[in-house]
Amino acid sequence: MNLINPCLVVRRYSWFRSAILLVFLGLLVFLGTASLVRGQSLVDEQLLTAPREFRAAWVATVANIDWPSRPGLPSQQQQAELTKLLDRCAELNLNAVILQVRPAADALYDSPLEPWSEYLSGKMGAPPNPPYDPLAFAVAEAHARGLELHAWFNPYRVRHADAKTPASPDHASNALPDLVRTYGKYQWFDPGEPAAVEHFLAVIADVVERYDVDGVHIDDYFYPYPINDDDGRPVPFPDDQSYARAQAAGETLSRDDWRRQNVDQLIERMYQTVKETRPSVKVGISPFGIWRPGNPPGISGFDQYASLYADARKWLREGWVDYFTPQLYWTIDSPGQSYPKLLAWWADENIQGRYLWPGNYASQIRTDETVEVDKSHWPAEEVIRQIELTRDQPGATGNVHFSMKALMGDRDGLADKLAAGVYARPALVPACEWLPGEPPAPPAAAVNATEDGKLVLEITAPNEAAPFLWAIRTVRGEQVDFDVIPGEQLSYQLASDPAGADAATITEVAVSAVGRDGRESSLVRLPVGAR
Repeated sequence: MNLINPCLVVRRYSWFRSAILLVFLGLLVFLGTASLVRGQSLVDEQLLTAPREFRAAWVATVANIDWPSRPGLPSQQQQAELTKLLDRCAELNLNAVILQVRPAADALYDSPLEPWSEYLSGKMGAPPNPPYDPLAFAVAEAHARGLELHAWFNPYRVRHADAKTPASPDHASNALPDLVRTYGKYQWFDPGEPAAVEHFLAVIADVVERYDVDGVHIDDYFYPYPINDDDGRPVPFPDDQSYARAQAAGETLSRDDWRRQNVDQLIERMYQTVKETRPSVKVGISPFGIWRPGNPPGISGFDQYASLYADARKWLREGWVDYFTPQLYWTIDSPGQSYPKLLAWWADENIQGRYLWPGNYASQIRTDETVEVDKSHWPAEEVIRQIELTRDQPGATGNVHFSMKALMGDRDGLADKLAAGVYARPALVPACEWLPGEPPAPPAAAVNATEDGKLVLEITAPNEAAPFLWAIRTVRGEQVDFDVIPGEQLSYQLASDPAGADAATITEVAVSAVGRDGRESSLVRLPVGAR
């Protein structure tokens, strides 16, 4: 008969219990450490990865759609309107403005090649009164607010149907009549005239060379949208002479293919001209949103390939752009022009990996006047949902809104909903890594309490050369708040009271320099608790 020693049992039980306790304590330590590691990793990831998204609005000057509000305003009033518009962009956390500077072979800047626009002074060829350069002013004011400024050109339009004053003697309709064709109520450069192309490229090169613009942009007007005569018959574009000369010189393409070739060559040469003049300037195009009906299956509507002779898919595939902004001016649920289907199709065609920033029709948002009488206008949530769908689409990294008037007027609360929702925090413009350039040098920085009782981040630019922007991260526990300020601003308030509750939550601040091309320096990290 085997008897068990009670003392031995107790000792063995005590040892077992101690072992379990040690394992349990070790597990707690491991889990706590793992939690801390995960928390720190999350903070590090948020610090190292700045949010990036292109957020822009078109500012149309043709027919005074967005700016100036009417022709003939004094220069000071024009400037006040423009600064108010740019302030609104900054308030909404936009990061770029696309300003129309050449609506119809005219100029909203001091051009040696084309006359002053009537949309400024009220008379074509007359400068603003008193004289100033609107494009130079717009560039400086946009950059002071941390906004990119893209110059928007219409390559072929010579005279708009809404023109109110006679063309000046130096306008293309008078100075270059052999290159100009009348089509309906408009006048157009003939894309088949080589001299018309050379003139446009000279205009582009002049602006890129003389103005500190961030981008060059053209929209969906190539060969004109077709019109019918009074009997409903299509009116052909009057290019018989230029096509006959091309044939006499050996051209064998059909007229349709020849027209597409003319536009293709202008797009390719425009891209080359910009890159030869200033390589860092981005080139963007915003074509009609449908390439051809049936692409993708189920899509119906206007055929820009056949009617505008615009092979927009080719330009994207060839990489003749830095960003591509198809005008997807339809609702998400539109059966024949589905926003998400078209966006996904363009993303699939983007084989060069350029930026895809679709255009959104903010001007279609309903107003108080349209909400009850016109059911075709949209609620603001339509555009919000489109932005969210864009973010979900691989390869799409931003949106452009037509036009700024809808954001200034806050149609159906759109602007407020953007600022409180999808645009609640700032974002950097995605960097075009395929363009030449280097990240800026990191700054020197310190966190200090000021004499008037504020906790501030003080920044010193490297080599006394301010970058375009400062990107600032403020760490509160596992939360990282991101903000952007212009490079000329060297002080940033973190808290109104260094000894207050808000300041006590800040554990770290980090700052980086951001160049004009979007490239970012290494981070300067400052542990606030050690101040």
